Amino acid sequence: MNDIGPIRNCLPKVTVDTVSSELFREAMSYVASAVSVVTTDGASGCAGMTVSSMCSVSDDPPSVLVCLNRVSPVSEIVRTNGTMCVNVLRDNQDYVSVAFAGDYLDANVDLFVSGDWDRMATGAPAFTEALVNLDCLIEGEMLYGTHHVLIGRIQNVRINVRGDPLIYSARQYRALLPSDRAKPDGVG
Repeated sequence: MNDIGPIRNCLPKVTVDTVSSELFREAMSYVASAVSVVTTDGASGCAGMTVSSMCSVSDDPPSVLVCLNRVSPVSEIVRTNGTMCVNVLRDNQDYVSVAFAGDYLDANVDLFVSGDWDRMATGAPAFTEALVNLDCLIEGEMLYGTHHVLIGRIQNVRINVRGDPLIYSARQYRALLPSDRAKPDGVG
């Protein structure tokens, strides 16, 4: 018998016929997520969007998973370019998140004025003031429900500054308590 067998038997069984999109979104609003801006550049154009659905997949090969809403024009640009840079924002960079939260594809609006940007191996814009840049080639994707799920194989990593990530929870930006973590030797 496994260790959770007796616990499972004592929990009340809850039956739900359907879970509405609204109820699910409300439940997920209680989950804290780091905030990132995913950027791309290539034949389909230069674009970016704010995401909170990003996580590591594996360290061998180094890879991340990113979810992009399928109705966003930025999602199509990222997918067809085949590259992305995940820019993990610091706790004082909510202004960058807000700038990239809408689907601004107007050629007259330059979202990249929100700070200093350069390019890494894939050519995707990298926010030099971000906590971390994860430069990726898109190696896998699938459409699930309302989102494209992308797997990015890391081509380059840059840890820019000491700090803590910007967090989004309960439909607002939050910060962690201050960190005393030092930047690892040889990282920069």
